[in-house]
Amino acid sequence: MMRTSHFRTLLAGAALATLASPAFALDGADLMAKLNATYATSGVTIGYSNAAVDGSTVTLEGTELKATGAEAPIKLGTITMEGVEEDGEGGYTIETVAFQDIDVTEADATVTAKDLALNGVSIPGTVVSGTLESLLMYESATAGPVSVSTKGKEVFSMSGMEATITRMDADAGLEFDATLNDLKADLTTVEDPKAKDTLAKLGIQSLEGKVNMSGSWELASGKLAVDEYAFDFKDIGRLNLSLEFSGYTLDFLKNLQEAIKTAEANPNKEEANAAMGMAMMGLVQQLTFNSASLSFEDASITKKLLDYAGSEQGVTGDQMAQSLKGLVPIMIAQLNMPDLQNQISAAVNTYLDDPKSLTISAEPKEPVPFPMIMGAAMGAPQTIPQVLGVTITANDEM
Repeated sequence: MMRTSHFRTLLAGAALATLASPAFALDGADLMAKLNATYATSGVTIGYSNAAVDGSTVTLEGTELKATGAEAPIKLGTITMEGVEEDGEGGYTIETVAFQDIDVTEADATVTAKDLALNGVSIPGTVVSGTLESLLMYESATAGPVSVSTKGKEVFSMSGMEATITRMDADAGLEFDATLNDLKADLTTVEDPKAKDTLAKLGIQSLEGKVNMSGSWELASGKLAVDEYAFDFKDIGRLNLSLEFSGYTLDFLKNLQEAIKTAEANPNKEEANAAMGMAMMGLVQQLTFNSASLSFEDASITKKLLDYAGSEQGVTGDQMAQSLKGLVPIMIAQLNMPDLQNQISAAVNTYLDDPKSLTISAEPKEPVPFPMIMGAAMGAPQTIPQVLGVTITANDEM
């Protein structure tokens, strides 16, 4: 009797499981609806022809991405989402979103890209305006080899890319970074005769390097800080941009997208452009400039450029450097900015004597609203260096 009772219990459990399983199956349509509701914050819509669900895997076919302001959607083909689960709050988590490899040929150019993926994706069940729950979040984005070929010859390649996004404590904002590795460009395919001759005289047949970027974004203040955006190329140098401004909030983004949509809906393009310009003027007034810096660290390109410029004038590279020292003060005297003029002259002289680095920084004592900068530019442009706290230095001199 015990065995019979136990057997009946198992049968009942199996029957209940069978009847209940459809209720726990993933709803592909609901997943995509919530994905698009989240993407709407970024002005993006995902379209697809079919969504097939197999366990925890969702496969989208005929996928297209349409961004606000774009003339035509971007065709993404088949997208495979693996490890899809409901998060218990109406949203979803996805272990990996894998994109179809790219292999496109147009005219004589072919572009290929492999292993494109997003990892650790979170889709909120309810979009909560002004919070991270209104954004599509992911932990990392990766790409494998990327190649561009022209007439059968590879002219550009990249071994891979990785970007990560981390939530700040209490979801106050985001920290991000990205790296593009092993960038290579073949310059022997340049067709313009003058450019080709210049590159040959400079001894530059190719470019090899990488790109790094890192920064953060605070939701409440809309402070966007790009701490590093560096292009580092062998035998050329390292160019780095850092920038920080405030007011880049989710409301700012929403108003920007609405302005773009309004312009798109207006059949009168001239009128639409004028309205868009007015809208942008209003939006820019919400932004505040905090700081910026542009620096270049030389890796032998300066001497090559001086030698080349000198050869064009029938002088040596050193003689060309001395000529520039005399010309720069004359050229910048028209700016009518005595303090800045002296800084530029001193920095150029120091750099030309021993090319190491040049840095242009703007660090005002207090953040400056963009309208104040625009007013100074239109009414008294010579005051811009003082308004922004501009300094120019060479070889890390302060």
